[in-house]
Amino acid sequence: MAAVLVLNGPHRAAATPAENDVADLNSNSEISKEPAVEEVVVVAERLRLIGSATTASEGVVVNDELALTPAYRPGQLLETVPGLVVTLHSGEGKANQYLLRGYNLDHGTDLATYVDEMPVNEPSHAHGQGYTDLNFLIPELATNIRYSKGTYYSSEGDFSAVGAVHIGYTNTIDDQVSLTGGMWGYQRLLTAGSTEIGTGHLLGALELQHYDGPWSTPGDQRKINAVLRYSQGDAQRGYSLTASFYHGLWNNQTDQPQRAIAAGLISRFGSLDPSDRGIAQRANLSGQYFASVSGGRLTVSGYAFSNELSLINNFTHFLIDPVNGDQEDQHEDRKTVGGAADYTHPMRISGIDGELLAGVQARNDFVNVARFPTQHAAPIAAIDDPLGFDESDRVRLGSEAVYLQATTHWREWFRTVFGLRTDHQYGHDTGTNPGNDSRAVIEPKGSLVFQPAASSEFYVSAGRGFHSDDIRGANQARALGVPGAALIATEMGEEIGLRQELLEGKAALTFALFNLRSQSETTYNPDVGQDTAGPASRRYGYELNITYQPLRWLEFYGTISQDHARFRTPFDDGTGHVGVYLPNAPFATGSLAAYINNLGQWSGGLQLRYLSAYPLSSDDAVQGSGYHEWNADVRYAFAGGWKAAVGVFNLLNTKANAMEYWYVDRLPGEPAVGTSDVHVHPLEPLSIRVTLAKSF
Repeated sequence: MAAVLVLNGPHRAAATPAENDVADLNSNSEISKEPAVEEVVVVAERLRLIGSATTASEGVVVNDELALTPAYRPGQLLETVPGLVVTLHSGEGKANQYLLRGYNLDHGTDLATYVDEMPVNEPSHAHGQGYTDLNFLIPELATNIRYSKGTYYSSEGDFSAVGAVHIGYTNTIDDQVSLTGGMWGYQRLLTAGSTEIGTGHLLGALELQHYDGPWSTPGDQRKINAVLRYSQGDAQRGYSLTASFYHGLWNNQTDQPQRAIAAGLISRFGSLDPSDRGIAQRANLSGQYFASVSGGRLTVSGYAFSNELSLINNFTHFLIDPVNGDQEDQHEDRKTVGGAADYTHPMRISGIDGELLAGVQARNDFVNVARFPTQHAAPIAAIDDPLGFDESDRVRLGSEAVYLQATTHWREWFRTVFGLRTDHQYGHDTGTNPGNDSRAVIEPKGSLVFQPAASSEFYVSAGRGFHSDDIRGANQARALGVPGAALIATEMGEEIGLRQELLEGKAALTFALFNLRSQSETTYNPDVGQDTAGPASRRYGYELNITYQPLRWLEFYGTISQDHARFRTPFDDGTGHVGVYLPNAPFATGSLAAYINNLGQWSGGLQLRYLSAYPLSSDDAVQGSGYHEWNADVRYAFAGGWKAAVGVFNLLNTKANAMEYWYVDRLPGEPAVGTSDVHVHPLEPLSIRVTLAKSF
């Protein structure tokens, strides 16, 4: 039978451009070109860990781990990034909640996310700054996730100071149909395939999904995804053009006050306002072009997308409007266009080898964003709006960036990576929060890399980064004379790291000590269900990742990160608690995983997800409990292209909360000032999903 290549650990250093070319080709390689052997082993080739990375906090997650990771929802594929926890505190159609390195990244602030080099984060969003909704992602098309963490990378801009994730889309896929059914009304149909047209490949995929969940009011998520992609050539010389469409409807099950559950007003899976709901639609067009020019490598990408969202939630119940309740509709209609280009060229000066990277990026957003009161999901007349729920903003945002980075190999054991990046952002609002704002920031970045042995590498890195703030909040703060709410909030980070290969390449580890200081921390405002610019903060901690492959078909992976996160000045969280703890910033995150690939006809994965306790109040007097959850995926390949899979999620039926918050709300009959309480969104109970697939 045909051979496949051996994987010695999917968590590896970010590759050089030439190595990325190999990774891109491997993701679509023709396996039949390999010589025949008598057994099938773990798929994918190890790319060199040592010699190409800038820090210990970057790497690539290869396709096989993506395929074997038990993912309850598409966004959880990102949990293959070490230390990243992806959870949810509302309905399935809403963007996930992200936590990394002591950050509650909410729905995407400080985590830059790209699909096919198209940015997913949305600034000045109706619900949260940097809102990152990955429901349009079809997991089977994802390939080779590249990740980095920290402020040290010249090519990474807005929202990337804590982390950046680049998800590729494959160029070819086996013709296939798969059906999945499971507990709590889960139903999914996927059909996909590709064919040669001319000198390129045309790929198409269609996904339909329905899911109710364990909720008292069924989630009734209805989702459709469609993708059409044409590609030609490879990552040295070639191009791709991708069009996709997503439409989703669902009922929201947002976090609920714990006292309502304790009093029996609702069940643990109930909702005080069952009319909460959401609708989203996104249409994308993206393209990439690769060329060899004058001995260097040119990469150009461009994108245009349209995004519509309506989130109807009742966060505080009867705190603001004791008659109609506090339900509101956060609505937006967004059009975005942008692109990027970079050029990498090798250089040799006075016998010293190096590489020069230069790039430009630009983006423009045209957003109509509104917030208005509703009752039972229907708009309330403006005359019944007691405290100014109504907001309507016409926002125009623009950004440009240029960057330059030089990598110099001074000795075989020592190289440097120095970069300089400049970002300029500007915005204009002609609505409820009128005004203009602009700011530019210069970001020096650098790493010293030492290689004392062929199996060891040490890194010392520092750099400046940033995240943008909502222009509506910046305009409002300026009008009120409130300091610290600039359009760009800078962040400064440092890191010392180690990358080590062990046991003759069967094991590898990375270790990083990091420090990150932010000019302005985004904080959650439950009255409007949005992020707002808060005080300055500082975090430091460590991250340890270990990969071990004792057998050709078996791999173990583990990661742990512990974090110390504090405001730099005391913060009043609005509940009478004043302190320096950052609400919802986890003390630790981690995961353990085992992967079996092609053990005869069997493949599978077993994963432990871990989120530690975390402060809920700013003085740490109230804490969230965190959770751990086991998930498993088992697959069997039959003859004739048939495959079966069983996914088991929350294997031990752990009773825990996926997310908790501490804020003031009001139930009928309570004092007008409301009551401080823990608000919880439960972790889904044991769930089993069965898939039957046929490849042609």
